[in-house]
Amino acid sequence: MGEGASVCCPSCGSRHTLTASVYPCVCGAGVAPTLAGDARVEAVTRRAWADEWVTVRCAACGRADQWPRPELGCPCGAMLRVAVEPDTAEPVAAEEPAPERPSHIPLPRTAAAPRPGFRPVTIRTARDAVTTAALYLRWLGFKSVVESGEPLDTGIRTPGSGTPGVGLRGPDVIARVDPTTGPASLRSVECLWLDGMSASTRSVYFSLAGYADDARARADDLGLPLFVLDLTGAPQPVNGPADELVSSGA
Repeated sequence: MGEGASVCCPSCGSRHTLTASVYPCVCGAGVAPTLAGDARVEAVTRRAWADEWVTVRCAACGRADQWPRPELGCPCGAMLRVAVEPDTAEPVAAEEPAPERPSHIPLPRTAAAPRPGFRPVTIRTARDAVTTAALYLRWLGFKSVVESGEPLDTGIRTPGSGTPGVGLRGPDVIARVDPTTGPASLRSVECLWLDGMSASTRSVYFSLAGYADDARARADDLGLPLFVLDLTGAPQPVNGPADELVSSGA
């Protein structure tokens, strides 16, 4: 703890001992505000950001930082603020200063290296759409993504035509690529989600023509990432789960 000072509450006249708190400097030494010699006290009647902090200089390394200004609550209800000497510090010898890091040693990596930009493949055919989706999944970090052997539906969707498209599968992902000319349906989205649940893997949907409104709403509820396949070959996320997948990767 820092130094202590006897203070008198201006509201009720009670006397108290205030001890300045010690804070850790980045060098490892402790610093504490130096209370003014006359221990001037004022009651806090309003709060302002500039009044809440005081600059304290570390005696060990000379670094000046801002720390909370010493305050004390009186039993009468008054909050007391004690004056401090500006830009000073009380050295505290409780800990050895931490050794400085040599400039030639890099800091440890705290985040994954950013992925390189995805290289799109122009989509001219349904097969190009499948290829693009597979490459994109691998770019996201899913490994060993291959076609699951389901037939590729390249026709126009009609009611009752089933779930069109082709499946992609990896050890930790199941995806459906829908290259048809109509928006992906609610049933298609729910079927893919159920497939992922059964296999205990992530599910991802790619559609060339977008999604029906109820399909998008359901995908949001289920946390299923939805992507639209741009003809330039750059899949675009169209809901929150897809944005999160792009940000975090597999």
